[in-house]
Amino acid sequence: MKSSDIDRIQHIRSYCEDIATTIARYGADISVFKSDKDYFNSVSMSIFQIGELSLGLSDEFKEETNEQVLWSAMRGMWNYFAHGYASMDKDII
Repeated sequence: MKSSDIDRIQHIRSYCEDIATTIARYGADISVFKSDKDYFNSVSMSIFQIGELSLGLSDEFKEETNEQVLWSAMRGMWNYFAHGYASMDKDII
């Protein structure tokens, strides 16, 4: 694995931990997520950053791990955030 892939994966993990911390703080109630702007923004920005970081992983790494991780789904979610943030469906997120 390339060192740049390792760095990106470490950052992705950190954003995953941020999401877990945010959920622990606010609770796992979807109605709270939908109604609390800070909760929504915190989780959404972390998901966006995960997608952004995944775009820079080497093709070799993505091919080797494609059965464990849905890289195309991450890219799709990143596109959703990047191009439709103002009209995003909170149920999808």
